[in-house]
Formats: sequence, C-alpha cells, structure tokens
Amino acid sequence: MRIGLLAEGGYPYPNGDAGPWCDRLVHGLGQHEFDVYALSTSERQEAGGRLPLPPQVRRVRTAPLWDAADDGVAYGRRARRRFAEHYADLAAALCVPGPADHAGDPTGRSALEEDRFASALYGLAELARDKGGLPGALRSDTAVRALERACRAPGAQRAAREARVPELLDVAARLERALRPLSLDWYEDDGLDAVDLCHATSGGSAALPGLLARYFAGVPLLVTEYGVRLRAHYLTDPAAPPATRSLLAAFHGRLATETYRRAALITPGDAHARRWQERCGADRAKLRTVHPGLDAAPFAEAARSPECADPRTLVWVGRIEPGKDLVSLLHAFAEIRRAEPGTRLRVVGAPDGADSVDGAAYLAHCRNLAAQLFPDEAEGPHAVGDNPVSFEQTGGPGLPHRADAYAAGALVVLSSVVEGFPTGLVEAMLCGRPTVSTDAGAVVEAIGGTGLVVPPRNPRALAEACVALLRDPERRARLGAAARARALELFTVEQNIAAFHGIYLEILARTPVRRVLLDGTGEPLPFAAPAEAHIPGHWTGPAAWLAARSAAPSAARSGPRWATPGTAARTTTAATTVGEVAR
Repeated sequence: MRIGLLAEGGYPYPNGDAGPWCDRLVHGLGQHEFDVYALSTSERQEAGGRLPLPPQVRRVRTAPLWDAADDGVAYGRRARRRFAEHYADLAAALCVPGPADHAGDPTGRSALEEDRFASALYGLAELARDKGGLPGALRSDTAVRALERACRAPGAQRAAREARVPELLDVAARLERALRPLSLDWYEDDGLDAVDLCHATSGGSAALPGLLARYFAGVPLLVTEYGVRLRAHYLTDPAAPPATRSLLAAFHGRLATETYRRAALITPGDAHARRWQERCGADRAKLRTVHPGLDAAPFAEAARSPECADPRTLVWVGRIEPGKDLVSLLHAFAEIRRAEPGTRLRVVGAPDGADSVDGAAYLAHCRNLAAQLFPDEAEGPHAVGDNPVSFEQTGGPGLPHRADAYAAGALVVLSSVVEGFPTGLVEAMLCGRPTVSTDAGAVVEAIGGTGLVVPPRNPRALAEACVALLRDPERRARLGAAARARALELFTVEQNIAAFHGIYLEILARTPVRRVLLDGTGEPLPFAAPAEAHIPGHWTGPAAWLAARSAAPSAARSGPRWATPGTAARTTTAATTVGEVAR
C-alpha cells in the first residue's frame, strides 16, 4: 500500500524528534511505498540536509513553518466575508471553557463548541483551496479584530477577557503559523489524495494535513504520539502572559480533540501519553499502545561484558534541561560520596540544540553547583580533574557512541521531574545495566520490576537507592540481566515495525475503496487498490455467494461496484478475493 507519512520537525531531517523511529519504520517496511510530507521548523533544520532515503520512499514534499513570507494572495469581497465568518467562529471556540471544564455537563455545550471549531477549521481549508493561501488573511486586521471580539464576548474565559492588543497580535501570529498547513497544495489528486493511508507521526500541525486529506478525499488517518504534542504546548513559554497561554492552549486542545475524533486509530507510545489522549476526548476503542522501537545491535557489546564497567561509577545520559533535574542528582551524589567514597558521576549529554539558551544556562548552573559541592577533590585514579563529577558528550574519542557511556558505569541514574517515554533508560536496559530512576512519565511502565524507582525531587531517596545497589553487585547483575530481557521483549525495532504493519492492514481492511482507477480503454486497472481494501457488502450466505458468482464477470467489466482484480473482499466472517468468487 501507499502511505503518506506526515511529520513536523522530524523525518526526513536528521535532527528532529521523530526522525530516528520514522527512519527505522520506513526501512523496515520495504513492502510498502511511502510519500513523505514534512513540515520543517527552522531554516537551520533544512540546511542540515536529509537522511538517506530507501527506494520505497517515492517522493518527499516539504513546507516551512518558520518562513513568514507573504503569499501575495488578495481576497475579493466575498472571500473576505467567508474568511471573517470562519475565523470568528474559530476564535469564539477558543475563548469558551474547554472540554475539561465541561466534564459531565448535561447541556452538551462542549460538543457544540467542538463542532463549531471543526466547522471553522474546514471552512478555512475550503477557502484556501478555492481562493489561494491564508497567511495574509490570518495576519490581517480582520483576524485580530475577530479575535478581540471573541475575547470580549459574554461567557469568555477570564484570561481571554484580559487579553490586550500586544497579546492579541502575538496569538494571531502564532495561529497563522499553526494553520499554515491549510494553505498547502498537498491535497490534490497527485498529493495526499493518492495515498491509501495517512500516518501522522505526531499531533498538532503534523496531523492537520491528515485531517484535511480525510475531509477532502476520505483518506484514513493514523496518529502516533510518542510525546503528546498538547502537553508540550502546555509546557512551552511559561513566561508568556496568561491570555496568550490560555488562547493557544485552547487552540491546541481543540485541534487535538478533533484529531482524535477523526483518526481511524491512535497509537500512543506509553500509558502516560494514553492518559493525556483520553483526557482530550480520544475514544478508548481507537487507542493501541505501540512502544517505541530501538535498535538493539549497538548496545549488544556493552551487554556482553557488564563486569568491565567501573563498579564505582554512576552514569547519567540524556538531554540537559531543567526538567531533567540534575540539581537534585548532584545533591544526591554528594550524599552518595559520603556513604561510598571514591564513587564518580559521569553526566553525558548536551542542551537540546546549539541555540538552546535555557539548556546552556542550565548546564552552566550545574557545572557551578558541582564545583561548589566538590571543591578540589581528588581520588587518585577515579578523579576527573579535580572533581568527581564530569560533564561529557558523546561523539568524541572517549565516548564515540551512547552505548559507550552506559558501558562506562555500573549503574545508570535518571532524576527527571518531567519525562515522556524514557528512551535513555531503555538504552541502558539493552546494555544490561541496572537503573535507579524517579517516578516520572512512563518510567515505571518501561522498567517494570527491573530497576529501583524513587519519588522525584528527593535527593536523599535517590542517594539511598544508588548506595544500596553500589553495595550489592549480585543484585546489580540480576537487575541488569532482567532489564535487558525486558527491553528485548518489548522495545526493539522489530516489535515496533510488526505492530505498525498489522495496524496498516487493519485500517485499510476497514476502509472502503475510495476510487476505481481505469486504464486507457476504460477497463479497471489491475492491482490499482491494495489487496486488503474493504469492499462493502455481506458475501457470507449461500444466496449471496451464488449471486456474487453469477455477477462477477459483468461486474469485473463495469468496474465501479467491484474492486479491481486481486482486491480482497472483507466481510464480518470471511474475506475472499474477486478472483476466488469468480472461480
């Protein structure tokens, strides 16, 4: 089948969050064809080039979310009126309380507002398709005035009512960026209309083209979230004014609800993401947990020789940012040093991106704290300079690969207060290393009973757990072996690929054939539709079988009622091909 892979800030670029697992998925499903539709998030990302693409990737189409250039489209009077009406409905839906505030509301107001938001969204998409792009209109005075009227209307939330002109301008600009996929030319016959299935690799703007392909052409949509995009929006820009955060959170919440409502299936990466999706209105019947898949091969060497690790070294590996709470880790390590002199801590990681100001500042703060906690300490061969704490990065001569970082220590530590799916812990598990981690995100779900878990922001509990394992090498060995066995069973790329292959077939088997393609003579084109595509009707009874048998030759010639040769007919109890029926 032909898959339209939708990504924002990820594949096919090498420096995106979804890039690695999408690359493994595409390489692993060579029996399918992929069309990649990518939204880039920065000029730097595009300048970094693309990953090497396998032959099953037929085409790549990209569009920037960072370029604010005007498209030059000027609307006439009727088009301006249509835009004003739809944008006013969109803005009004953002200013009223959201689904969480209407929980248990018998009036059904939340459902009405969801329908109002969806109608406005698709109305803007139809306008963009009929009259050209929307960027100019979305940044116009008409949009700002409509947003202001919605904020001042009776029943608007308090935060929205307090929005001032600078906040309204900021919100309008951010909405224009988020709605930019509405203006793309991806929804024509040679675009997403030609794929059999849209697979959005995240929510938010990445899922928006899939929503429009479903709306315009009936293409089924699969949404995968390994990090819930709505949650990320709640945590972004905490210094923004309350009105800005309220309106943007309402928009992304409404978009998430509409995405979950229209998706054929939703695949969260863990139970933590699943709870967020259910809170936003996702139907439990549509949810299928598919854990991220990691390539186990690079970590096999470290797993084969756990005894080579320094028994007095702790390792932390990850992206350096405040949510990882390295401050608590450093305070915990001070207690560990008092209980077990001679231990060392290797912090391996870097801020997220070269331009991450917050991450760089946090790294500098952690370096200063380590210097204050361990002034001029030297412990012979176990010292790192004058300090038992080292800050390192992978890719250099000492640590060419992340597996080398895990192999350097006998114990891997995670101290996060905010966490999604803990990929670093799973990598440590694949290396056969025991772990001590805080109870954040999907940590408990990932490690099961193969590691120790303590409350977040509790340096003493973290230190006590680490000391307990440092003093018990046999327990470390048991936990490490169990951790590797669990990771190989649940979190490898093979399991991930097999799961998505089955999900693709399941969705397509429940999706009616959308079109019958004909050749130059007007005859149905053989194998134009995937063999798994669903054909409506019940062919299970004897009468239906005889009727189908007698009608097969003429139906195959006429085309519209029947799928092309080789297309499977799926019913409630059986699936047969047209060729089998004809015989």
